[in-house]
Parts: sequence; structure tokens; C-alpha cells
Amino acid sequence: MPVTPPSLPIEKPAHLVWFGRFLIGALSVICQTLLVIWASLAIYWSNLPWPYARLILAVVFMLGGVVCFGIVRTKRSFQIFALTSFGVLIWWGTIQPTHQREWKPEVGVLPRAVIDGDLVKLSGVRHFEYRSATDFMPRYEEREVDLSHLQAVDLFVSYWKMGPVAHTFVSFDFDNAPPVCISIEARLEKSEIYSPLASCFKQAELIYVVGDERDIVRLRTQYRNETVFLYRTRAKADGARKLFLSYLNKINQLADEPEFYHLLSNNCTVNIDRHAQRNAKRSPFDFRLLLNGYVDGFAYAQGILDASVPFPELRQRSEITALARAAASDVDFSRRIRENLPKPMP
Repeated sequence: MPVTPPSLPIEKPAHLVWFGRFLIGALSVICQTLLVIWASLAIYWSNLPWPYARLILAVVFMLGGVVCFGIVRTKRSFQIFALTSFGVLIWWGTIQPTHQREWKPEVGVLPRAVIDGDLVKLSGVRHFEYRSATDFMPRYEEREVDLSHLQAVDLFVSYWKMGPVAHTFVSFDFDNAPPVCISIEARLEKSEIYSPLASCFKQAELIYVVGDERDIVRLRTQYRNETVFLYRTRAKADGARKLFLSYLNKINQLADEPEFYHLLSNNCTVNIDRHAQRNAKRSPFDFRLLLNGYVDGFAYAQGILDASVPFPELRQRSEITALARAAASDVDFSRRIRENLPKPMP
């Protein structure tokens, strides 16, 4: 019988082997770098009360990572660094949100809602009188609204500077009462200044500011010199009520159990989308929910805004900055800022 010669192992092309090793090495370096940077920042923005101690520990950790991954590269150095990193993760997990801080007065009061059938009683509704962005007379009030009179939802997009980042919030429109405006924000302490990067490291709690539009909108147009757009959404009365109740449930939940604000996962726009999706078919995540300066384009593409008007025209007609400044002292502020808005087609 013929003898079959033994098969020889198939050698992979040298360039594929090199590329595979390069890819694994590059991914390893990226993961190591991200770990060192994240953990160093987590230490710096930890709950230690001594800023210099946090800074020194963060620098020591970063230098240790550089030595371990870039210079020494021994098994023992890896073990020590892994154990240290695990300790940082455990420490990070112990940092919990709280309501017990010295808050800035504009976020000092948590709102609550009592729901009795169609009747909703809101407390902690902000209605400050401003002399400047930092000089104001704090005032909180109670309001009662009837869900059967809730007719529509409006979307606001407010820009510190025109570009890819903005602040978004909504108003719920009643046919027998002023709109209820709700702005999802970072709840800062008296000594804090908002930092996008720091907000990713448990540096601010989350708050749903419930207020009058003459407070929340006018503060931005009149005193912070922001550019504000107001869009009428196509939400029907039933959808508006479901969305409002979703907001109210979250407001009460936050009053009982605090949460951390997070720039990427627990911010103003992502949470608006979460509430909107709760009672509807989920749509794929869109990058414009993070680069929320473009969120109006996202809402237009999703059919949330009036598509019978070309988007550039809709956007131009929806800027209310000048109208809001002109109506700043008008008790009919909410009606005035909506005077020239296109009404969405059903």
C-alpha cells in the first residue's frame, strides 16, 4: 500500500505574526495607560479631605504605573501594581452619593411630587428673582397641576458657546396653568465649580430642578448670556402625561435615594432620552445624545419635531434669545417666548 507522507505544519506568514503581536501589544499598552490615568484621577477626586494628599497619592500612583509598565516590567511589579489597583477600585466603590452637603442655593432644595389621580402637587418649585447670575433672591413655591390639562412638551437647547456641547431641558405645557420647567443638572456644593472631567469621578450629585420658566430660561438668556432654542415637540397629550409621570417618579426617587451626576451616563440629555424611551420602542443610541449641541438635529430626524419645515428654517425660527430678553419683566413670559414658534404638524 502507498505510504502517505506526514503532513508538515503550515507556517503563518511572518508579516501576519508580526501584526498580531503588534496589535496585542498596542491594545495592552492602551489598556494599561487607561487604567493608570483613570485610577490616578479617581484618587485625585476621591473623598479624602486633603487636596495635597490626594494630589501626592495620584502622582505616586501614576509614577508607579509608569515604572511597572514601562521600566521594570517584572512579574512582582505587576502583582504589586495589580493589588494596588484593586485597592483603588474597592475604595472607589465605597464612595456613595449623599444629600448631606453644603449646597449652592440654586440647587439647595430637592423637589417632590405628590400624585393623587390626575392632581399633582409639586413642592420645591424654584422661582428666584435675579439681579445677576450670582446675585438673586431665593424663592421656592408649591404648585398644583392637573394631568388632564397637560397638552404638550417643549424642548430647550441652551448654548454657552455655539458648538457641539449644550444644556437641554424640557417644559410641560398646561392649558390652564403656567408651564412646569424641569432641568436635569449637576448638584454642586457651595465651593464647587462645574468640571466636565471631574463629573465623571463622583464629584456631583444629580438633581432635577423644577421651576418657573422665568427662572430657568430667563437665567440663561438674561444673565448668563446663553443662546437658547425652544422647540415644540409633536408629543400628544397622552404621551406628554406619561413623560411627565416618568419625570415625577424619578424626582421622588432622587429625593429618597441620591445619585451621582455623570457627564456621559447620567446627564441632562441622556436622561431626557431615557424618560422618552421608557414608554416607547427603544431606538439605537446616537452620538448626538452626548454631543448634545446637535440633539435638535437628532430629534428632528427621529420625527420628534415638526418635519414639515426644513430643519435649518425650523432652527432659525426656534431661537428665542432675543424674545426672552425682551420679555424678561413680563408676567406673560412663557406666552411671549412662544409667539413666533411654528406649530408642529400632527
